[in-house]
Amino acid sequence: MFRALAVIFGLISAASAFGITPLDTSSQLIVSVRDQKLMLVQNGGKVAEYPVSTSAFGLGDAWGRMTTPLGYLAVEKKIGDNVPVGAVFHNRRLTGEILQANAPGRDPVTTRIIWLRGLEAQNAHAFQRCIYIHGTPQEKNIGRPASYGCIRMKSSDVAALYDRVPPGALVQIIPDRLPKVPKAPRVQPSNTVLTATAPPQNEAPNQTQPQSQPQTQNQTESTAAAGALTIEQMRMAGALAAERQKAKLALSKRL
Repeated sequence: MFRALAVIFGLISAASAFGITPLDTSSQLIVSVRDQKLMLVQNGGKVAEYPVSTSAFGLGDAWGRMTTPLGYLAVEKKIGDNVPVGAVFHNRRLTGEILQANAPGRDPVTTRIIWLRGLEAQNAHAFQRCIYIHGTPQEKNIGRPASYGCIRMKSSDVAALYDRVPPGALVQIIPDRLPKVPKAPRVQPSNTVLTATAPPQNEAPNQTQPQSQPQTQNQTESTAAAGALTIEQMRMAGALAAERQKAKLALSKRL
C-alpha cells in the first residue's frame, strides 16, 4: 500500500532535533485526488472514509500557487480541541462566529485545523503554505476540487477525524484512486448473559457440585436476582423457608 518509508523514518531523529512532531505511523491518512476522498487507516486496517475537496487550481507545492501538494506529509499541529462545529477561524484564531453548513457568501476555515508538514522535496513548503485538513461551510462543493490548496471536509467529518488522528500521523496525498485496504476488525464487546437454568461454571474454585445437588440459600437467592426461578429452585426455596420457620418456632418454645 505504501512505498518504502526508510527515508521518512530517517527523518524521525532529525524531527526531534528541530522540534518537529515525531512520526506516528500507527495512524495513516490517504487522500485521493482522483476520488476526492480521504481514508483513515489504523494498524493496517481501514477505519473510515470521507469525501473531501482538494484544490480547484491543480497540484503542486510552488510558492504563490493555490495548489494541493502530493506525496508524504505528517500531522504537525492540531487546532480546535472541543470548539463548536461550524466555529470560524481566522489566522488559526477563533473569531467567535459559528456558521451553518452552506452559509451563503462565506468561505472561511471552520471547526478544526489539522496542519500538515511536508516530508519530501515535492511538498517541502506545505507547512509554510498553511496546507490544512479543515472544515468548510461550503459543504455542497465537497466531493470535487474546490479548495485553495487545502483538503476540505464537512464539519462533522473533520471533527470526527480530528479526534481519531494523533499528532505525527502519516499523510499521503496521491493523484490516483484510493488503494484497496481491508477493513479494520471490529472489537466485539464481551457480554456475558447469566440465566437461572445455566449458572456460570467454577464461580467457587474450591467448591464444585453436580447440578442435581441442592443449592445453598445464597446460590438460590443470587439466581433469583439474575432471572426467573425454575420449578425445582422454587421448591428448594420453599423448603428452606419452611426449615427457617421451624427453627424460629423451636427457639421461641425454648425461650
